[in-house]
Amino acid sequence: MKKQVAVTLGLVAIIALFAFTAKVDFSYPKHFPKPIYNFKNNTLTEPKILLGKALFYDPLLSKDGSISCASCHSSYNAFAHTDHELSHGINDQIGFRNAPALFNLAWQQNFMWDGAINHLDMQALAPITHPKEMGENLIDVVIKLQASPLYKTLFKQAFKDTIITGERLLKAMSQFELTLVSANSKYDKVMKKQTVFTEQEQSGYTLFKQHCNSCHAEPLFSNYAFANNGLPVDSTLNDYGKMNITQKSEDSLMFKIPTLRNLSYTFPYMHDGRFKKLHEVLQHYTKGVKQSVTLSHQLKNNINLTSNQKIDLLSFILTLNDSAFVFNPNHKYPHQVLSIIPSKKPNNKL
Repeated sequence: MKKQVAVTLGLVAIIALFAFTAKVDFSYPKHFPKPIYNFKNNTLTEPKILLGKALFYDPLLSKDGSISCASCHSSYNAFAHTDHELSHGINDQIGFRNAPALFNLAWQQNFMWDGAINHLDMQALAPITHPKEMGENLIDVVIKLQASPLYKTLFKQAFKDTIITGERLLKAMSQFELTLVSANSKYDKVMKKQTVFTEQEQSGYTLFKQHCNSCHAEPLFSNYAFANNGLPVDSTLNDYGKMNITQKSEDSLMFKIPTLRNLSYTFPYMHDGRFKKLHEVLQHYTKGVKQSVTLSHQLKNNINLTSNQKIDLLSFILTLNDSAFVFNPNHKYPHQVLSIIPSKKPNNKL
């Protein structure tokens, strides 16, 4: 009998160890390109993803415990924000850029509107340490996490010990963010031959390939490069994009090209959120492009579209909405962590 119990306990231990180390497959449709992110340096596992998700939703990462990553990147908005042009931070401060949507990050090499970060594992540092966003420093974040019984448990589940470091924190957050793959829109279903475009959507698709695809390359609907799209400079923000980082004149007004996926959920648009409606965006490209030295060559002339063509193009763009992604319950706050340390619940304010 004792031998049988010992064997059973041994099997339980093996299963528990497997749960710690089992890899999570990173899946994406066949019409997507190969991801850029190197998963060998940060292998996905369920405990690390759970830890990253808990961190993403926890305002503990901010200086005064009032702002989490999810405060500006709401799952219901495809992990962007709405209702205001610029990001909001601690002490009711207003940032100077619109918070970009967070999805399909495994295919991106540079982050932030100006490309200030060149690796996903470092991206979270920018908002955590920005004085107008979370206003904290990584050392103090680690100290707060080390004092938390909840995070000691979560880190032990993820890394097999309770050692909490900045590197582990950032890699865990990357793991959760890597799971945010949007690939189930009507466009994707058409590519998988599960449905077809309407006549109007097909007309818009043709227009898209004629006028938009060079920058917003399918299937990701961005080449994630940097471009000057002819926006006049906001005289209050005086934001010159990539040039702020490189100090090179050839980078003046160059901003990261955003994806066109999920635009119904991620308004307002542009790096400063100046456009609230999609028809305003089209109006810019047809009549509002400002000529300058670094203007992308595709925009040297305004795009000529009739009223009906604009409607067709917008009809196609709406096929890029992915409601299954936006309302995926797996992307929400991980309430299961509340049962790990009942007496030490995280200060989740969402």
